[in-house]
Amino acid sequence: MQKWIEDELATASFGDRRLNKRASVLMDRMGSHPQLSVPAACRGWAETAAAYRFFSNKKVTAERVLKPHQDATERRMAEHEVVLVPQDTTELDYTGHDETEGLGPLNWEERIGLFKHTALAVTPERLCLGVVDVKIWGRREDRETDRAKVKKMPIEEKESFRWIEGYRRACELATRLPQTTIVSVADREGDIYELFLEHHEMKEPAKRAEWIVRSCQDRRLTADDPANEGAQKIRAHLATAPVLGEVEVVVARSRGREEQTVSVEIRAARVRLKPPHRTGKKLPEIAVNAVWVREIHPPAGSEPLDWLLLTSLPVGTFDEAFRVVDYYCCRWQIELFFKVLKSGCEVEKLQLQNDDRLQPAIALYAIIAWRVMYVMRLGRECPNLPCTAVFEEAEWQSVWTISQKGPLPDEPPPLGVIVQLIASLGGYLARKSDGPPGLKTVWIGLQRTRDFAHAWSTFGPGRPERCV
Repeated sequence: MQKWIEDELATASFGDRRLNKRASVLMDRMGSHPQLSVPAACRGWAETAAAYRFFSNKKVTAERVLKPHQDATERRMAEHEVVLVPQDTTELDYTGHDETEGLGPLNWEERIGLFKHTALAVTPERLCLGVVDVKIWGRREDRETDRAKVKKMPIEEKESFRWIEGYRRACELATRLPQTTIVSVADREGDIYELFLEHHEMKEPAKRAEWIVRSCQDRRLTADDPANEGAQKIRAHLATAPVLGEVEVVVARSRGREEQTVSVEIRAARVRLKPPHRTGKKLPEIAVNAVWVREIHPPAGSEPLDWLLLTSLPVGTFDEAFRVVDYYCCRWQIELFFKVLKSGCEVEKLQLQNDDRLQPAIALYAIIAWRVMYVMRLGRECPNLPCTAVFEEAEWQSVWTISQKGPLPDEPPPLGVIVQLIASLGGYLARKSDGPPGLKTVWIGLQRTRDFAHAWSTFGPGRPERCV
């Protein structure tokens, strides 16, 4: 059993010690070869049958699978002054899995599957500390077809309420980790007035998480606020504010543009929002901070970067406003997480009888996906850390021997060296023009590493003769 799995599932409690043990075995098998089906990842029919019994057990839920990992994640979070909690939703497409019960329509009725809303813990240096919250569900009906009906629903009955629940989860973490500043981060889908109210109306500041949301709409401002200078909307008001400074930011690939560094100008101001109309309820006005980020010289024919970020964090100076922008850029880590989960772990190929069995399997793979991201980023951010802080002896020694084709060093090599060697097993070429290893090469390399480590533990130096 891999040491990291023992640490990550140390507080597992399924109400049965056999289930606790089975969870660890499954994590080991599925984590070693995440792209394989459950039968292929398990060793023989007995293990395969035990795996299916595990996922069908009523005591095994996605929440219980994640709980020990969440405990370990909180312990890691407590070691940092600031932790960001980006949240986002992705589709899990199971179209064609007609025998799986509990699935629902996705963006159109011909596609069926599940929605997965996730919140991660990420440091400002982009190190993913773990999964702090997951909600998985299948639509029982296509509620998007009757938008007028949905618009009149209370926020608590809408699917969008998950964003407020995600912020509340961040507030729970802020309460338990008073020495750590928790910042909830959301993209445009999280632009919900009631989410801003959650922070505004919370009476105990110590229990509040800060928040950053990229605005989906150019919200109206209150007309009676002198600071608004007669502007009706946020962008018009910010256009009158001075440019605090110019800076370069790394923008993720989108809309046909590759990942690149772009020059942007930053403006910021405090604004008072006019509340939106809600059926049967009057919402109060609230003041929030706004940061407007605009690309200065966009490439010809491409859409310029234009972010309007609303936040509870201070934005009075350039450093404060840029910190908000930098924190928001960390949100891309959750997109990478979804990529590993779907492309690396291939969770959309899982075939189980119903969503009650599918959900704990997805939760198990979520922990495995986190591990891949953690190893990759830790190798970048802490390259001089001893590799034994992450890898077992059989793992790093087998990788070193196979890749270097020479004797083992007297001391365990640095983590950055081993991560690069592992990535080379996944196709990383380490040319001068190449950047650091990416997620794909690391997750492929980690799969091969487990095979090498198993062989090393069985037949390596100092092991008894196993073959005649």
